[in-house]
Amino acid sequence: MKQKYNVLLIALLLAFASCSFTTNKFDGDSDKEKLLIQLITYVIDQGHFSPKTIDDDFSENVFDNFLLQLDPFKRFFLKSDIKEFEKYKYKIDDQLQQREVDFFVLVHDRLIQRHAEAKLLYKRILEKPFNFNANEEYNADFENLPYAKNNKALTERWRSQLKFSALSYYHDLLDSSEDDKSKTKKDVDVKRIEVEAREKTLNALEELFTYFDDRRREDWFAMYLNAVVEEFDPHTSYFAPVERDRFDIQMSGKLEGIGAQLRKKLDKISVVSLVSGGPAWRQNKLEAGDVILKVKQENEKEAVSIVGMRIDDAVKLIKGPKGTTVTLTLKKVDGTIEELEIVRDIVETEETYAKATLVEKNEIPFGVINLPGFYADFKDYNKRNAASDVKKEIERLKKQGIQGLVLDLRNNGGGSLKTVVDLAGLFIKKGPVVQVRATGKPKQILSDEDESVVWDGPLVIMVNELSASASEILAAAMQDYKRAIIIGSKQTFGKGTVQQYLDLNRFIRGNESGDLGAFKYTTQKYYRINGGSTQLEGVKSDVVVPDRYSYIDIGEKDQDDPLPWDEITAANYKVFEKQFNYAKAIKNSRERMLKDPQLQLIDKNAKWIKKARDKYIFSLNYNTYINNLKIAENEAKSFEKIKDYKSNLTFKSLPYEQNLIATDTVLKEKRKRWHSNLNKDVYINEALNVLIDLKKPSDTKKIIISNHIND
Repeated sequence: MKQKYNVLLIALLLAFASCSFTTNKFDGDSDKEKLLIQLITYVIDQGHFSPKTIDDDFSENVFDNFLLQLDPFKRFFLKSDIKEFEKYKYKIDDQLQQREVDFFVLVHDRLIQRHAEAKLLYKRILEKPFNFNANEEYNADFENLPYAKNNKALTERWRSQLKFSALSYYHDLLDSSEDDKSKTKKDVDVKRIEVEAREKTLNALEELFTYFDDRRREDWFAMYLNAVVEEFDPHTSYFAPVERDRFDIQMSGKLEGIGAQLRKKLDKISVVSLVSGGPAWRQNKLEAGDVILKVKQENEKEAVSIVGMRIDDAVKLIKGPKGTTVTLTLKKVDGTIEELEIVRDIVETEETYAKATLVEKNEIPFGVINLPGFYADFKDYNKRNAASDVKKEIERLKKQGIQGLVLDLRNNGGGSLKTVVDLAGLFIKKGPVVQVRATGKPKQILSDEDESVVWDGPLVIMVNELSASASEILAAAMQDYKRAIIIGSKQTFGKGTVQQYLDLNRFIRGNESGDLGAFKYTTQKYYRINGGSTQLEGVKSDVVVPDRYSYIDIGEKDQDDPLPWDEITAANYKVFEKQFNYAKAIKNSRERMLKDPQLQLIDKNAKWIKKARDKYIFSLNYNTYINNLKIAENEAKSFEKIKDYKSNLTFKSLPYEQNLIATDTVLKEKRKRWHSNLNKDVYINEALNVLIDLKKPSDTKKIIISNHIND
């Protein structure tokens, strides 16, 4: 695609060049926070698709949302705190315009104080036994729960929550004790079990508060900034430096380091797993369960202890440029202490990339490609990206003689706009893929300019409620071209907006305030080539199948402050020249759906899940608790057949991957698990049925759609 991008970015760079964002002497957190406010409010004012007036109403919404994010369960702040904060309720707009952070400082300092008090409070509560025979209830409707009016009320709220947590542990421990055939009911020490339940609850709280203690002021300020910018739309967000790095890795699928996933439990940082193909995996000496005690760089004499360190800071020490060496002091799983040198390298997180498999149905070979995201390296697009990877997989599948292709976009949250246009071009001759429009400017049509078609056979695209953004662009384009049948939920997520990603450090001269992170903000809306928007409405599936999300509010329309739906004129496009009998295939699939007992059971289960999620009042009396639990378990048993489903299909890795699996036990296990899940996937089975129907001769006349552009 030879479309010019980043016109708005260039305009912003020119605008920034004419403004004074030079920092002088840096004076602590406050100066950095004021600078961030100045930068972000300027970017939004100049570049956001639909900037809002920052006024008292705006201020009130930020006030409510920020406090909700900080204390969602209303177990830290008192009613008196909220009353004190309310002097800023209609002044946050003034604070932002004046680059002041008084409101944030007040709330932040009070939160730290309340966290410290809560640590003492929950420990004191958990020192005393709970009476599980008392008739009490726990109210989990936090949204409508008022803030505690005093310390006594707050203590009672904590007691109720902790008792509910302990009750769950108590039941599990008692249940496992009674299942022990070596014991009779008389042998079960219920008092000891109650003590163990409180100990487990305490341990869980200790881990939670370790996370709180690790958060710095800049982390809480990032939450404040996001409470501000999310008022413009749900997809405008600020990334603190650590979050920015995670976002970059997510979008590119790459990082430089040793290839180990870590976690922190209390004060210890341990290895959870190794990334297949990474330097630690290749070396085969670091193991899951190893605790990392110290880290030393190749140019350092002394190692740095990371015991008790924030996990983000520890990761920074362990990561590093390709070719450099890091030395880890480890406490091995067997308790021995040893030092291990690892040479860092590029680590590719394979599970973020496209993967393909072969399957036969009715003795016909088909291909299935799973695409988790539309990834790309923003710094160098010509490196690995979703479009080039899918192209490779299709070419490999074609060599195996496939007669149809399933592209699985379920749970695919989107990604690079350029990548989705390139990927659409694999299935059509040159033509428009998506239209984009910025406020007050003529629309742009992003087109595939390459006349070659990599796959011209039957195509099914699978989606669900979590298929968003770029996934919706591709599904909509293929639907408008009559190039594919869309199978999935009633509609996709409904995100019809385009975001620009800016590294904020690029705009500051003489910056002494440290890494400023990045900012993602909405600059455009995109539209189908037929002129309609996917905003809020998403892409309607040709064949609707029930799933566990069917009755849960998770789409764009259920977010706060989404942009509205609208439409523009259509682009000029022609339906795909090679016609398939879509109408017949869709009719056959819908008829199968109505008769399929597995899908009927899934729909019934989805309604049950919705009912369970809407329950907010729970008994703290053990007998009532277990009675309610038994009722729920009996209801749940009726859905166990969902897990028992098997399609009896056999999925097989492509030859090149089979060669990799021969020496890669981790990859072998991952593909074994994926293939097993596909075999239990009723939706994949139906997608293959549709491909079989599409292979049948079509009696559909060729239809040409040509729309005049008049913008």
